[in-house]
Order: sequence, then structure tokens, then C-alpha cells
Amino acid sequence: MILGYDWPRLHAALNDLPAALLTVGVLFDLAAWAFKRESLRWAAIWTLWAGVLGGWLAVIAGEQASDVIEHGDAIHELMEKHETLGLITMSLFTALLVWRLWRRFRTTAAEEWVLRVLAVAGLVLVTWTGVVGGQMVFEHAAGVPMRTMEREMLDRRAGHNHEAGEDADSMEHEHGSAARDTSHVHAPGTPPHTH
Repeated sequence: MILGYDWPRLHAALNDLPAALLTVGVLFDLAAWAFKRESLRWAAIWTLWAGVLGGWLAVIAGEQASDVIEHGDAIHELMEKHETLGLITMSLFTALLVWRLWRRFRTTAAEEWVLRVLAVAGLVLVTWTGVVGGQMVFEHAAGVPMRTMEREMLDRRAGHNHEAGEDADSMEHEHGSAARDTSHVHAPGTPPHTH
């Protein structure tokens, strides 16, 4: 555990901000090119720095998470694809950062075009990596322990019905068999209501 997080939760906590920073870094770079503003070029470099650093932390946490989550063949295939995409994405953005720092705004027009094309390709890779990660989590429940999934499946089968137009937070809705079961336990943070 790191900072109270196990590896899967740490990976989940770390992966959104670097993706956003890398995206904004590319947008700053494109804006610097369009408006010829050095301040935007520096914003692009610093944002890229933060995105690359955070991205590699997310990759490391993801590598560790892949070793500890329960999973079957479907998740394993997606996990391998997600890992490969993450490594390619971060390698590309690291190369862009190193090139930018090494050349320190003395790039030729041809280099600038190549760097911009690679940066946009990086955005496609960031998006694709996120889509595959989302498939693992939302379609295959990656990172959710079997015991938790089994309890959730039983709870869902029992039902959680709302009348048309009824507010989900209403105190009067029924929870299927849970309405009769006094041992029914809600997750932390569930609003108070009766059964």
C-alpha cells in the first residue's frame, strides 16, 4: 500500500491527471505555434514535463496492479494491450520532451512539423490507452475482487426499483428482496432511506 492505496487503486488515482496534462501540453504547443507566443511554448514544456512524470508513475502503478488483481483471459488480453499502449504512449511523449529540451526552441521548421505530428499521434495513443483501460474496468470489472462482485450481483438481482419520475434519493423506493431483508447492508456513503 502506498498513501493508503493498493496498486489497482493507486493506478486509477494516478492515470487521469497525466493524460490531461499530456493533452493540454500538446494543445499549448499547437497554440504556441499558431500564435507565435514563447510563453505558450514554455507552458507546453512544463506541462509536458509534469505529464511525462505522472504518466510514468501511472505506468509503474499499472504494472504492479496487473500482478495483483484477480482476472481471467478476457481481462488479461486487454491488460496486455493496455500495458503495451501505455508503454508506447509514454515512450513517445518522453522522446518528445527530451527532443524539446535538447533542442531548446532551436528546432527547424521540418523538426517542428515532425514533433507536432508525433504529439497528435500521442494524443490518439493516450485516448486509445484510456479506452482499453475503461473496457477492462467497466466491461470486465478489472480490479474488483470476486467476493465484491458476487455480493453486487446478488444485490442487483434483488432489484433496486424506482417508480417513473421518482428521485433516486427518495426515501420511499424499494430494494427488491432487500426490502424484506433486515440484514441488507449498504455501501458507505449511501444516503439514508427505509426499506
